[in-house]
Amino acid sequence: MVKIHPNCWSEHGELKTVMVCSPSSLDIPDQRTADYVGWEKPVNQETAKENHEGMIKAMEDAGVTVIDYSLYLKEDKAELNHQLINRVFVRDLACVYGNTVIPGDAGITMRAPEYLHSHELFETWFDEKTFSIKNNNQLKALENGDVFVLNKDAVFINTGMRTSMESIEEVQQEIFRAGFSEIGIIDLPRTGETMHLDMNCNVSGSDLLIAKSYMRLFPVQIITEKGARYVMMEEFLRRQGFDVLWTDDVKHTVADINFLNLDPETLLVSTKANKKILKDHPKLQGKKLIEVDVNELEKGGGGIRCMTLPLERN
Repeated sequence: MVKIHPNCWSEHGELKTVMVCSPSSLDIPDQRTADYVGWEKPVNQETAKENHEGMIKAMEDAGVTVIDYSLYLKEDKAELNHQLINRVFVRDLACVYGNTVIPGDAGITMRAPEYLHSHELFETWFDEKTFSIKNNNQLKALENGDVFVLNKDAVFINTGMRTSMESIEEVQQEIFRAGFSEIGIIDLPRTGETMHLDMNCNVSGSDLLIAKSYMRLFPVQIITEKGARYVMMEEFLRRQGFDVLWTDDVKHTVADINFLNLDPETLLVSTKANKKILKDHPKLQGKKLIEVDVNELEKGGGGIRCMTLPLERN
């Protein structure tokens, strides 16, 4: 097992270690089934696995250590886990806040086994100071696609379809203890297209965030250890050093928004991404784009960011 020293103080630092999980062994055979399980389209898992292997290779070619947590599961847990259709979306399972790993909690019971399996592994990978499985005992729903670690001072969280305000209130003291001074909370509409924060915006560097234009109308509640107040989203982000590129050019929510920063100058993006968005701001002009075909995986309703859980960034 690779020795992991959790260290994530941003979304854009050089990615050193990332956790993934290979796709399920079960196909989604038709549109009716896809509708029932909340996926966009039917999925052939053999093709999905080929996509996933290509994504892993792109990260490894960039010097990133990739850990597939499913390879460390044993016996009955391994037997169940490979049948879980959403297991590929590992971002939701936990978040590294600085040097502290805080577990999430499934927003739907269909995903609960993945959280248990990964968190039990984390107990063996990290010491109790770094990760405590008890930290989600009082949570009602906290999926970390709703969480951005903006910088060493602030995190940005959505309370919405899969994350409850009660859970944010439960975990906020752990976030402050991890070294952050400010939590910005936004409350987005509860729809499939706005399920998580990272389906609506994404950090694209040290000082730029790309967001769907409708979000500029939403206030953000800023919580500190001394109290709380409200500001508009753009003011919150500008105070943290970010310009915002507001865009209406999102054609495919997952492909266009759900990319991954490999380092401050490099983005791992879907071949289906609208590249125009990634050229619409002076701070994006010099970015290197590494494209990977994740089309079959995206039919499950999540993209590259959803399928990667950063554990170490420089």
